[in-house]
Formats: sequence, structure tokens, C-alpha cells
Amino acid sequence: MVRAPGAISFSTLRGDRGQRFMNDGHSPATTPERAGSLDALFDGYRRFRAEAWPELQRRFEQLAKGQSPKVMVIGCSDSRVDPQQILGAAPGQLFVLRNVAALVPPYAPDQAHHGASAAVEFAVRVLQVHRIVVLGHAGCGGVKALFQGAPAEASDFVVNWMGIAEEARAKVDPSLDWDARERLAEQACAEVTVANLMTFPWVRERVEEGSLSISAMHFGVANGCLRCRDDARGVWCDVPTE
Repeated sequence: MVRAPGAISFSTLRGDRGQRFMNDGHSPATTPERAGSLDALFDGYRRFRAEAWPELQRRFEQLAKGQSPKVMVIGCSDSRVDPQQILGAAPGQLFVLRNVAALVPPYAPDQAHHGASAAVEFAVRVLQVHRIVVLGHAGCGGVKALFQGAPAEASDFVVNWMGIAEEARAKVDPSLDWDARERLAEQACAEVTVANLMTFPWVRERVEEGSLSISAMHFGVANGCLRCRDDARGVWCDVPTE
């Protein structure tokens, strides 16, 4: 029998129980090939069932009846920045949209395929979330592509996508070297997404009536520091850890 590429066999489902895939993917026994294998993913699933599921089962049984998150997080697709982990949220508490650089384009009610805008609409108009968090992060490749140019391998879609945040360039002093302006650029892109969200009429309406708030945040990958923009003062501040 011919099996389609990537098809799952019973032997694959059993996995190799003698070699565990660590959460960080960098165990001495874990090769890059294994880290990207189905066996590694299934090992992770088994750990989830053995270690987390007993405590989470009742919660998921309730969530199976429906979701009612109060917060939407718009975050980056970057593998190092998991909104649920950073914000200490339980399953069902966050409605999460992740894409390159945590961007949302301005409101454009046409017939194009608007994945980000569709997620915002569902969160705001259907789920009736109370807050939207735009979560940028340190070392964002999308932001770097906007300010320094995208690699040739990412020219089909990334360049055009990052054009959404073009106005962020004007917010950052170009005379600074990249180390000095990287975080400023990442924060500026988050601010652009906040501004774009306010172009959605039903977002603006709820913000103005006080039933919806929007916050811009930035996570430091190396130091674990979370920063939040204080809109009243127009500055970014570290979130206290205690």
C-alpha cells in the first residue's frame, strides 16, 4: 500500500519510549532531526496526558461546552513567546491570535482574506472580550525585516505583511545603531497595531463606551521582563514582578 507523504503509521504512534523529547528540544539525546519528528511531538503529548491532563481534565470538560475568554492577545508567531505561558493563563482564559510581528492591518471591509481582522471581529463582536493585548517581543524577526530588510527567502509574503507597520519607522531615530533602537522599533510596531485596531468601528465604539480596553506590551526574551505602555503618560514601564 502506498502511504501519502507524512502519513502516520502505528509504529510511529507508539514512539520511542527510550528517548524522551525534552521541552526545550535541546536534550543531549535529542538531535535536530528528532526534535522535528512526530515521535517527539507524540512524546510531548504523552507527557501532557500523564502530567497535566489529570489536573486539567475537569476544566476541559467544562470548556467543551463553550468558551468565554475575557482577554484577546495578539502576539507574534515566534516560538519563544507563548502568551499563555508569559501571562500565566489557564486554558480558556485567552483568545489568541499569533502572526508575524503581532500585526493587525487597518479596517478594510472588502472581499479579501483577512485572517487577523476576522480574529479581531470574532473576539470583539462574538466573544465580547473586555481587553485586547498587543504583545510584542525582543528579537522579533519581522520587525528587523521592516527596519533592515527581509531575507530573500522571506520575500513572497513577509515584506508586504510588514508594510502594515511602515509608519513605525518614523517613530524611531534612524541614526541609532540597531542595538539601541531594536526595542524602540518593536514597541513602535505594537503601537501601530493598537492604532490600527482603533480604525475598526466596532472596536472604537466599545473602547469609547468603556466596555473594551487595549494594551500594548513587550516581552524581553532574555531577561523575562514584561513592559506595558502607560497611555496616560505615553511611556513604556516595566511590569512589577511582585
